[in-house]
Amino acid sequence: MHVEGVTYDHAVPRPDVVLGYVVGTRHTEPHRVVEYFFAIARASDRVTVAEHGRTHEGRRLIHAVITSPRNHDRLESIRDANRRISDDPAGVSPAELGAMPAIVFLGYSVHGNEASGTEAALLTLYHLAAGSGPAVDAILDSLVVVIDPMLNPDGRDRFVDWVNRNRGEVHTTDSQDREHREPWPGGRTNHYWFDLNRDWLPARQPESRARLRLFHEWRPQLMADFHEMGGDATYFFQPGVPSRTHPNTPERNQEITREIAAYHARALDRLGQLYFTEEVFDDFYYGKGASYPDVNGAVGILFEQASSRSRESETENGPLSYAITVRNQFATSLSTLAAARDLRVDLLEMQRDFYANAEQFAADRGVGAYVVDLTRGRLRALEMARLLQLHRVRVYEIAGPVAVGGRDLGPGEALVVPADQPQARLLDAALRSETSFRDSLFYDVSAWTLPHAFDVDVYEIGTGDLPIGQELAPVHRGAPDSISAHPDAVAILVVWDGLASARFLGRLQKQGLAARIMTRPFMAQSPMGRDPFPAGTVVIPVRQQGLGPDSVFHLVGQAAAQAGTQLHVTISGLTPEGPDLGGRSSGLLSPPRVALLTGRGTSSTRTGEVWSFLSEDLGLAVSLLDLERLESADLGRYDVLVFAGGSTSDSTLTSLDSWLRSGGRLVALGSAADDVGAAGLLELTERPFDLDSLTAGVSWRERGAARGAHSVGGAILKVELDATHPLAFGIGETVPTFRTNGTFYDVGSSTVAVGQYAEHPLLSGYMSDARLELAAGSVAVAVTRKGKGAVIVVLDEPVFRGFWQGSARLLANAVFLGGSF
Repeated sequence: MHVEGVTYDHAVPRPDVVLGYVVGTRHTEPHRVVEYFFAIARASDRVTVAEHGRTHEGRRLIHAVITSPRNHDRLESIRDANRRISDDPAGVSPAELGAMPAIVFLGYSVHGNEASGTEAALLTLYHLAAGSGPAVDAILDSLVVVIDPMLNPDGRDRFVDWVNRNRGEVHTTDSQDREHREPWPGGRTNHYWFDLNRDWLPARQPESRARLRLFHEWRPQLMADFHEMGGDATYFFQPGVPSRTHPNTPERNQEITREIAAYHARALDRLGQLYFTEEVFDDFYYGKGASYPDVNGAVGILFEQASSRSRESETENGPLSYAITVRNQFATSLSTLAAARDLRVDLLEMQRDFYANAEQFAADRGVGAYVVDLTRGRLRALEMARLLQLHRVRVYEIAGPVAVGGRDLGPGEALVVPADQPQARLLDAALRSETSFRDSLFYDVSAWTLPHAFDVDVYEIGTGDLPIGQELAPVHRGAPDSISAHPDAVAILVVWDGLASARFLGRLQKQGLAARIMTRPFMAQSPMGRDPFPAGTVVIPVRQQGLGPDSVFHLVGQAAAQAGTQLHVTISGLTPEGPDLGGRSSGLLSPPRVALLTGRGTSSTRTGEVWSFLSEDLGLAVSLLDLERLESADLGRYDVLVFAGGSTSDSTLTSLDSWLRSGGRLVALGSAADDVGAAGLLELTERPFDLDSLTAGVSWRERGAARGAHSVGGAILKVELDATHPLAFGIGETVPTFRTNGTFYDVGSSTVAVGQYAEHPLLSGYMSDARLELAAGSVAVAVTRKGKGAVIVVLDEPVFRGFWQGSARLLANAVFLGGSF
């Protein structure tokens, strides 16, 4: 490694000395990355290294802080002063900004098989720790650099293990060679196959939550996010497509992005490396590593290097070696630091102005505060509030009544989120429904409105005095109240809400306790009188469990406290109104034995979302069953098979017919509906859509954009449900769902449409008028009987990216209640 004008301190170990090979000649394993970072920290007074979290598989998430020894001696005061820029921008003078170091965050390889970034992190660390010369000294004096070398260690480990194990002493560029053909699910994603570069806003994964804590601890002014793309490309750096920048991102952000781009251009020009900007990639969805900083007063820069994946590969541009990809990522790491050094004051001023203008931004929006209703879906609302707090949004309890939605909500019934707060722009982007856009094309989703995702009622209210109470304490799951064993108790009742109640039921069934589900509403006799209960109420008999009543109450109470459910007692199986507790409207709930279809032919990200939901959220043991083994597998071990999306042959699914008729349930989600319908397991008729006619006469240059405008990359639709059906228990008559494709269906006479898209379905996001017309009235949730079993289809992604807690209840109901209809 040679950088002009820089000499290196031999007392600081080079990467090859610690690793045993030259960076770029082998893919470095996660544990070796950690080893090298700590070795540098021991050898250099410019570097400290710390752990900020652990992955699902227990790997360390580490970061290095690099700056001059003088800055290290006053690091806490630097960080405190930096926080004042966002907490008290009016109190930070120009002179103070002029004297402050800027904070730069370099994040590498969030997609584990986009591996060159992490290798560049090793070189960047060494350069800053050992290098001497005017350029390095100026960076160390004027910046505090935070390096996260591996945003996704689990995915990287999966990928690196594959390529290193399948490479000989003499490597090959043959694309058919095993090294070049990474198996399912690949190393892009984490343990649960989540795309961590889409998880900055949802923050469902431990890697993301740890990363967010680190980000908000430092609150950088500039963040670089290093990726790879297809091997036939060149190199991309931002700015992205101008018309696809989120409107909450200030123009000054994009101006500085363009200034920084000149630094990258010069660095790559010196190497003779071609590149591009303002194409393909955009800055719209704030849940990505390069766009999340934009809504936090920083500049985020996306880098995309053409990928060799292996040691060396053949591309249409000629051979591409791993070493060259690492070289390019290292070069733009240094150009990022050079830009931050030269534009330090501009970056600091931009962040100060971003937060100083928060009050005006909120005023222009015309919203004084958001009131979050806790009376419908309390736990989901609190979960949403906890997520907002993770993003430094201030959430408060209410101290008095607030009139919203035609009624008064009192203390304990609502939360209030002031619009005028430092995170005003992020808050607006998270809570506002939007259906009007500058562009009709999106690199990622067009909507992520949290109230729809959590199916929570949130009201916008104007400015004025609000009875704001204390700031909301950290949310802990738990039952609001507990109950003691009652001597006359016949049964314990739990109202089904689809999530907490599903967690509760799963824990209960693990203890061997029997439970029933009421499929019709009824009135129960409680110790204090008569109480109404809806269809979907779970009944736990007290004296038919083979245990004493005290033991039953203890086990039920434990499960309720862990799940966050409310318990009720009835003293009679005879109901004053509605069906009695032991009649035909009361069905036994058997513990579900669940298998999830995985492997080739399935979508790893969609499958991973479901796996995480069933295992982490609902606490179920889930068997991962490869699709290619389906025809030979002993399906008698399972009651429920979940197919979360992908593409498979008709014969593979038709082999399920005898299992279904014997009582099995197939739950198909999203794109899996296409295969289920094609296999004849469900009567679906695709609604025709003539895209060619809609784009006829469009010029060749505009044709791609015209056709793309009718794609459905991610929008939120309103689904109307048959609330009497068990699939809708605990949900109600409508639910927002997330739609990621443009194919819509009608059902035949043998299939029951439990849910249909509303006449005017669009709640938030972009969808062309022609697609909306196609969607209106089409089926969204459907069921068909197959002998003793059933095929259940949810045509959207009910647990999209893990945070769609509202529609996730459809999947929970299909798994736990699917045997009750």
